[in-house]
Amino acid sequence: MAEKSDHEMTYPLTPFDGYERIDGESFVSRDELQRKKRMKLFIYIAIFVAFQTIVITVLALTVMQAHVPRALLNKIDVQTLNYNPATPSFNMSFTTEIWIKNINWGPFKFGSGIVQFFYHDTKNSKIIVPIGEAVIPSGKVKMRSTKKINVEVRLNSDALQSHSSDLRSELNRGVIYLRSGVQLHGHLYLMYILKKSKYAVMDCEPDFDLSTKTVTIAHMHID
Repeated sequence: MAEKSDHEMTYPLTPFDGYERIDGESFVSRDELQRKKRMKLFIYIAIFVAFQTIVITVLALTVMQAHVPRALLNKIDVQTLNYNPATPSFNMSFTTEIWIKNINWGPFKFGSGIVQFFYHDTKNSKIIVPIGEAVIPSGKVKMRSTKKINVEVRLNSDALQSHSSDLRSELNRGVIYLRSGVQLHGHLYLMYILKKSKYAVMDCEPDFDLSTKTVTIAHMHID
């Protein structure tokens, strides 16, 4: 028998179908890889859901929380102030700057309204008599901002004839105790998406010092 030449080489037999052999260990490793991928996917989904829940909760408690807009008398500049304790009577005119504060994350649009002024008897809290008013035009307050509106007011004591003794006592002390209030109906547009009906509310007590013609304003707390 002839010996093989030095130039002849022996090659291992390979399958003719072109496919690699896969043993049991390969199947196990592939299943394990798929399982790990699914676990990672579940973890990512859980993290995303938890994150979304936190974001929605924070938005609901802060940005999407609707707060009542507030109307405030910022200052009063007295033009005329006449009074007579003997009659007793008074009349006055002044300008005031009304602030409408909107702390919400969205604009507040309101219709026209009326700011009213009342005589407030400090001895009898039930005696509150309207003595004058002024019109507040409709408008819009941008989100987290304040709108300033100037109005002119004229007040007199014509409606207080039945309370002359109380008024005389106050005029002799050199002070007039008044009360002022307003409700402006409008709508909040939170994040320019959610629409809510709201009132801008004011309740305050301006006290007029007759000798100095100055005013001290005490605002009531409104929730």
